[in-house]
Amino acid sequence: MRVRVRRASHLGADVLAPGDKSISHRTLLFGALGTTPMQVRNLAPGADVRSTGSCLRALGVSIAEGEVPGALSVRGVGPGGFRPPATVLDCGNSGTTMRLLLGLVAGARVACTLDGDASLRRRPMRRVLAPLRAMGARMDGEEGAEDEGAPLRVEPVSTLRGMAHRLPIASAQVKSALVLAGLAADGQTRVREPEPSRDHTERMLGAWGAPVRVEEGEVVTTRLLRPLSLPGSLEVPGDPSSAAFWIGAGLLVPGSAVVVRGVDVNPTRTGFLAVLERMGARVELEPEPSRAGDPVATLRVRGGQALRATEIRPAEVPSVLDEIPLLAVVASQASGETRVSGARELRVKESDRLRQLVLGLRTMGADIDELDDGFVLRGPVRLRAAGIDAAHDHRIAMSFAIAGLVADGETEVEGAEWADISYPGFFRELGAATGQSLEVPP
Repeated sequence: MRVRVRRASHLGADVLAPGDKSISHRTLLFGALGTTPMQVRNLAPGADVRSTGSCLRALGVSIAEGEVPGALSVRGVGPGGFRPPATVLDCGNSGTTMRLLLGLVAGARVACTLDGDASLRRRPMRRVLAPLRAMGARMDGEEGAEDEGAPLRVEPVSTLRGMAHRLPIASAQVKSALVLAGLAADGQTRVREPEPSRDHTERMLGAWGAPVRVEEGEVVTTRLLRPLSLPGSLEVPGDPSSAAFWIGAGLLVPGSAVVVRGVDVNPTRTGFLAVLERMGARVELEPEPSRAGDPVATLRVRGGQALRATEIRPAEVPSVLDEIPLLAVVASQASGETRVSGARELRVKESDRLRQLVLGLRTMGADIDELDDGFVLRGPVRLRAAGIDAAHDHRIAMSFAIAGLVADGETEVEGAEWADISYPGFFRELGAATGQSLEVPP
């Protein structure tokens, strides 16, 4: 699908943030470790979370769709209750599904194969496979030139052994996989990261009765001996990474007024707001009742604010990793030199995001240099329209649509359908907010 975006003369939006993708994955995965029904509302609508649900159904978990979008019922099988799947566990395009599921099945005593689309098969999996194998898991992937990738084969083992892990880079996905494996392991499993990553796994599991705690910067896990105590109902808070596109657009389009409601403002997820504040942006937060154990707020922003450049250093990257492409677009309109370092992880996302954002912004006239682990961008610059390839990456597709709102001419984004991975309907909502018809008929 192609979308065409023109410079926006106005932007007015009052939107409800779609359900958070990270919490939605974990709601389903952790729900599988309970045995009582849980009613879920505002589940993330994208294809990635649907992949997690499909894999869990194949393992025997009951997941029934509700009458309204984002509503469903989950009834798990408890620890040790998974059945061997009759088919390959298809993780689609979702790295979160594949990596967390590896932790869940590592000690589940079931044989299975995890696979995904061509993009997911290129994603590195040794970072999860190696520490799980060190705990006694029997699993292997396809050997590549530099790493292992899907399809991944898992064989049953009688038990896992707990151990201490020191992750070389902060990764909520790897941490979560090891915590889930620790729930099926003898002894303690301890995970330490160089910098904090998003903490939904330890928050949710701890709240639901799992033997998981944070101790002096380490996540400590022991064997789960009984089903999790699931809440009868849970409303997923809005995704801050999806909300970021609206906040970025609101800052860039002069005279805009943007309101995003129901946004998760967990401190490990709001790094992009801290970066914007350093850049001189004023984003108002109005507290709402908490959801799923996380603080929630309505975000408000107006356009026409003067922005200044900033630096994002390695220690800050885990809190802004998903938002860096959008922040690069915002930085193109800020005065001075913006530098990002320590973000090499972006090269192994759905695309090489560093390469794609540098190529795209350079094509649109930005003064940007690519680094091995980031970029240097000098602004402000008047962007010009260009043809952009989304490269099978939802965040690239949406980020360059925002860039098109402040570019001369008509920017065309090819592969816009990849936005459905995390935010179905994004381009329809953006078109309504700007008075544009964005989607190009096939």
